[in-house]
Amino acid sequence: MLSPGDTMPKDSLTIVDNRTGKSFEVPIRDGAIRAMDLRQIKTGPDDFGLMSYDPAFTNTAACQSQITMIDGDRGILNYRGYPIEELAEQSTYLETAYLILNGELPTRREYDDWIYAITHHTILHENIKLFIEGFRYDAHPMGMLVSTVAALSTFYREANQIFDPVARRAQQVRLIAKLPTLAAFAYRHSVGLPYAYPDNDLSYTGNFLNMLFRMTEVKYRPNPVLERALDVLFILHADHEQNCSTSAMRAVGSAHTDPYSAVAAATAALYGPLHGGANEMVLRMLNEIGSKSRVPEYVRRVKAGEVRLMGFGHRVYKNYDPRAKIIKKMADQVFEVTGRNPLLDLALELERIALEDDYFVSRKLYPNVDFYSGLIYQSMRFPVETFPVLFAIPRVSGWLAQWEEMLLDQEQKIARPRQIYTGSPRRDYIPMEDRV
Repeated sequence: MLSPGDTMPKDSLTIVDNRTGKSFEVPIRDGAIRAMDLRQIKTGPDDFGLMSYDPAFTNTAACQSQITMIDGDRGILNYRGYPIEELAEQSTYLETAYLILNGELPTRREYDDWIYAITHHTILHENIKLFIEGFRYDAHPMGMLVSTVAALSTFYREANQIFDPVARRAQQVRLIAKLPTLAAFAYRHSVGLPYAYPDNDLSYTGNFLNMLFRMTEVKYRPNPVLERALDVLFILHADHEQNCSTSAMRAVGSAHTDPYSAVAAATAALYGPLHGGANEMVLRMLNEIGSKSRVPEYVRRVKAGEVRLMGFGHRVYKNYDPRAKIIKKMADQVFEVTGRNPLLDLALELERIALEDDYFVSRKLYPNVDFYSGLIYQSMRFPVETFPVLFAIPRVSGWLAQWEEMLLDQEQKIARPRQIYTGSPRRDYIPMEDRV
């Protein structure tokens, strides 16, 4: 209750510029202030105005979004309001992709139409095969994926009609449908196997396994446990707010480029070991440790700053990554089929010691999605080089949803961050003969 003389609280921030003594009132909306409101804070008429400096955008919101919500302190991840735990338990990847793109879960009729559309767009133009065959046998699958996704823009001339809802949806369907085919063809090329074509009788993930691993059998039958495990992994990776690759998708898309080129840019961002290659780094770390008996010594080296603990900690999560919990439970089902991954006991011991050590707990370093996903992929016979590809396939639905949301947002413009120039002041050109 307010006392006499008190004023009603305002949703605003009062800033006093100690350089001039002037005060400014900046509105607060949705827990944020607009950076452009800082521009009014100047020392004089020739002053450009105040900017905020935020390397890597650690505390800057570049957009408003209705797609994914993360509460890092409480370990919560929701797609369009639905908890990731419920989607992983009850949904399929393609149903989740529909939800992410459209904002609502589909009716039975909408779902059947969506499945039909995706299933009947998995075939690639035969010229794409020639493009893939131009790569060396040892080309990285992710590099091949980046290139072939970009090449698709040349096959669909209407792809640049990004403000036509019908054309836009057609490209979204094609990208979700064709990415597994591109990935599988890249894999088969790298191991010298003939391409295995899509089978419309199989599910999205079952067909992907078919295109990867079918040999001489007339009809490939995926193991239902592995098929479902891959489907759940795809759900967990479908979207994750404004991460590096999603930011790349939005930034490139803001130039009004076609979605294939924008997805290629996002895929390139995902290529990096700090993003899509993180689970590969976890496997390398576990192989370096070698045995359970060497875990304490490795933990000591981590605390001494000599090495990094891969698969722990996250820019957003300051609690146990909810995706890691789901993957950890699912791992037991996968290992019943594939056999227990010999690195699992080492990983469990590393997690146990880390979570009992105040050094990691006080820093809120908990296992993230990458800590166990690599073990599952490895047990399912995926080569380590394909791990970021397995990330890109499901993430394309999130990228496309974020891209469309950006296009239809009236406040968005072409991405163009400011900088603080710290180079040389103006200086005159010196002829070469006068330089020393």
